[in-house]
Amino acid sequence: MKSSTLKINHWLSLIKFSHTIFALPFAIIGFLLGIKEIHKFPSWFLLLKIIACMVFARSAAMAFNRYIDKNYDAKNARTAVREIPAGIIKENEALIFICINCILFVATTFSINSICFYLSPVALLVILGYSLTKRFTFLCHLILGLGLSLAPIGAYLAVTAHFDWLPLFISFAVLFWTAGFDIIYALQDEEFDKGMNLHSIPVKLGKKGGLLVSTILHFFTALFLIIAGIYGEFSWIYFTGTFVFLALLIYQHSIVSPTDLSRVNLAFGTTNGIASVVFSFFYLVEFLFSLRFNFI
Repeated sequence: MKSSTLKINHWLSLIKFSHTIFALPFAIIGFLLGIKEIHKFPSWFLLLKIIACMVFARSAAMAFNRYIDKNYDAKNARTAVREIPAGIIKENEALIFICINCILFVATTFSINSICFYLSPVALLVILGYSLTKRFTFLCHLILGLGLSLAPIGAYLAVTAHFDWLPLFISFAVLFWTAGFDIIYALQDEEFDKGMNLHSIPVKLGKKGGLLVSTILHFFTALFLIIAGIYGEFSWIYFTGTFVFLALLIYQHSIVSPTDLSRVNLAFGTTNGIASVVFSFFYLVEFLFSLRFNFI
């Protein structure tokens, strides 16, 4: 039993399961936006399918990232302890795991509706392709952001089967938010990435330039959240949540500097996780406050 638990923990560590908290709350927001659009609650089963899609897609993407970067990780002192370079999880096991999660993701989208199914290969291309982009472009952070931004619009499509501007505004906010905090995370590997001829904003512009770009991207996050609030005619509850979310973004910038990266993990993991959950909570309250119909 102990060995099985340890093995599960290794797999959860491989895919950084705890980081699901970044995108999952925004998928829930997309689901709630969809409910408001169709004026009925589709089913709890659909919500479970959406969550399953999130887990399958993210598990495939993270495992692929670890698999494709295994040789680089082995050379980096910060990442050499990761499961694949450390030999805890075998390469072929990781590859099988990736394939299974991709298949489960596509199969789940097929059970939701046709538009989600038809777009599922595109989603996989984006979230898996991100891991390759740092080999040729410093814009890799935006590709990661694009991957996470699929969460709210994907959940909305699962409910409504059509596109709309409001979930897209939320998706744009997620894109710039993710790209911004990923730049902060990448500051740790600036020198290593330079030596390996890998690309990132910190490699391109240095730590100071990287933090400036991160700040600009988070400004666009604020802009799109405000646009979404105005377009959706949300109440003070939504804007209070937006204020708290943005305050946490400002906080994470305040604790990281080009000369002090000791609190990068606090800025990257803890602060952004809290920001995501808090913002989704305020939107949930906004949603419940504005209900004018009965669930079916």
